[in-house]
Amino acid sequence: MNPWVIFILIASLGLGTTITFASSHWLLAWMGLEINTLAIIPLMTQHHHPRAVEATTKYFLAQAAAAAVLLFATTSNAWIMGEWHIQQLTHPMANTVAMISLGMKIGLAPTHLWLPEVLQGLSLTTGLILSTWQKLAPMILIYQLAPNVNPTILLLMGLTSAFIGGWGGLNQTQLRKILAYSSIAHMGWMMIVLKYFPELMLLNLTVYIIMTSATFMALDAVSATSINALSTMWTKAPAMITIAMLTLLSLGGLPPLTGFMPKWMILQELTKQHLPVTATILALSALLSLFFYLRLCYSMTLTSIPNTNNNKAPWRLQTTIKTPLSLMTIASVAMLPITPAAMALLT
Repeated sequence: MNPWVIFILIASLGLGTTITFASSHWLLAWMGLEINTLAIIPLMTQHHHPRAVEATTKYFLAQAAAAAVLLFATTSNAWIMGEWHIQQLTHPMANTVAMISLGMKIGLAPTHLWLPEVLQGLSLTTGLILSTWQKLAPMILIYQLAPNVNPTILLLMGLTSAFIGGWGGLNQTQLRKILAYSSIAHMGWMMIVLKYFPELMLLNLTVYIIMTSATFMALDAVSATSINALSTMWTKAPAMITIAMLTLLSLGGLPPLTGFMPKWMILQELTKQHLPVTATILALSALLSLFFYLRLCYSMTLTSIPNTNNNKAPWRLQTTIKTPLSLMTIASVAMLPITPAAMALLT
């Protein structure tokens, strides 16, 4: 693809997200979401593979349906209540429908079915954009919508997403599908705490984006898309596989890695809100996700390939670790000690 075309598309991605961030009117926010959707579609089909075209079609249909439902909900609120302001979506029906449509935008259960299939058909680079940048605009709208949403709806969507994200990834062998179910589970954690501590949801979103970016970059550097491909990578790129293992463990929420911080703080907040049963169920759902992260780490580091690799190890000749990956990895692994500072900033 022409570099200028790629530049225009990436600039349009940034423009759409910025418009949604800066808008206080539902129509303008909807326009930003649509610019975002239309800008990523050519990036998804740039490799001209049938699977990429199929994934792009599914993505377009899901996003178009979600955008249509969102526009219907906000128009209904304006018709009934006479208000287009984002934070004044107060009609119960319109509020619930808008929340479900935004949940579909980010792949939140029960409207999550498109996400694993779409992510599986994309390259790792485009999958990185879909899993991180494309979630920013809908999440900001959900953040502004949260004070008017029924907490039971958020709780049900969050718990359902956490469990589906854990159960769905158990039998997967494709890394992109595993990361898609990981995204669903993390979105569920954010939805549960959104009503009680919205700033903590933003912290969780930031940490999730950092960890997911590091994971996608590491997998892209070794061109691994399945568990079988990972099992032969240790002798070829041990440094990169070590980075991938640490970021996966951080995604699983194991201490003392960064991913433990948001899970710890969310469980603490739920306990403060006198929701110990919800906190217990959420912690148990995290064990499901942890299982397939540990299975990936086992395949990467504790299994040996059936034949001897007589080639020189690439890491002895040159390094493939780039600066963005290095920074993302450090942030994904070593941010737990700053938890008190993060809590102080949030409160």
